[in-house]
Amino acid sequence: MSIQSPSARPQRVSVLGSTGSIGTNTLDVIGRHPGRYEVFALSAMSRVDELAAQCLQWKPRFAVMPDAALAAQLRSLLRDQGSRTEVLQGAQALCEIASHPDVDAVMAAIVGAAGLAPALAAARTGKRLMLANKEAIVLGGALFMQAVEQGGATLLPVDSEHSAIFQCLPEERAAWHQRIDHIVLTASGGPFRQRDPSTLADVTPEQACAHPNWVMGRKISVDSATMMNKALEVIEARWLFNLQPEQVKVLIHPQSIIHSMVVCRDMSVLAQLGTPDMRVPIAYALSFPERVESGAKRLDLLACASLSFEEADERRFPGLHLSWQALRGAEGSTAVLNAANEEAVAAFLDRRIRFDQIHQLNRQTLEQVLPEAGECASVEGLLNLDQRARRHALQLMQEELHA
Repeated sequence: MSIQSPSARPQRVSVLGSTGSIGTNTLDVIGRHPGRYEVFALSAMSRVDELAAQCLQWKPRFAVMPDAALAAQLRSLLRDQGSRTEVLQGAQALCEIASHPDVDAVMAAIVGAAGLAPALAAARTGKRLMLANKEAIVLGGALFMQAVEQGGATLLPVDSEHSAIFQCLPEERAAWHQRIDHIVLTASGGPFRQRDPSTLADVTPEQACAHPNWVMGRKISVDSATMMNKALEVIEARWLFNLQPEQVKVLIHPQSIIHSMVVCRDMSVLAQLGTPDMRVPIAYALSFPERVESGAKRLDLLACASLSFEEADERRFPGLHLSWQALRGAEGSTAVLNAANEEAVAAFLDRRIRFDQIHQLNRQTLEQVLPEAGECASVEGLLNLDQRARRHALQLMQEELHA
């Protein structure tokens, strides 16, 4: 995809999941560069009022809600304000705004497995695909990367860790294999880094969502507290950078200043540093291979009293180590793990299970749901596997609750 210069027409951007933290930060960066970017379409899961406000501000051609009732609410709000934004509904509409011929770039920020189909649609039609939805590649794996290659898409990671790795590598992807010995993903350790694991049974959703460094949505905040977020990032990194599972390592870095590192074959270590602000990787994905102002604060190295690292040991962070177990399993095992985790986190946030039961449910589902041959060769097969894993996780919850 050609890079738009300031004198060319604006890049038209579809933001999938525009009312979430990634989506709102994307719009913030776009707003800092009038004339360079244009909002083509927006989507949300349930926040009708917020999406209506975004439509009035950004005037997209399309807005998408998941069902007819929410779409009707949005239409009514926009009609009352004289908006010309056309409101669409359903999963197919998400694929349409991701693959529309007038779209240049897609921010894929829909949380969970629901983001797979529109991300694939963007990949297959050769878009600049800014991937914030790690579950799409965790679920899709080989199918997703094949779609990127065949469609000629420009795949740009938005997770701060994967963006950091990407920024430390040459622009020519063919050179990556000769450069990398292994990569190191850094992790803050979440709010319970120094808590004894035996004391976590009574953790509340509010405590789990109180991340010490980042402001994120509830699901990803819980994932950070269990370190399942980092487990998904390990799986994502394996696919993004075409690595063997053992080439992806994790260190706890409480300050969240070094976002990740590449250890080269000559043992040089390349790292990307910056303030913990998601607008940095978002701005890089929007402007790659250029760099534009993001709105983030300048990193003051003199204010960094120390940069420390700790081992991500299995006793304290058992969820993290499920990533390597899933990668060593049958194709599709990572989809099983992701599905189980989504159901477990939702149950915890609804106070139906304890915090310490999340890992138990994830591990049991991963070990008991076996992917079938050929199930990962299509979106339909992957979604079937996803649903099987969800049903099994829910059954395990019911058995646990009635035990």
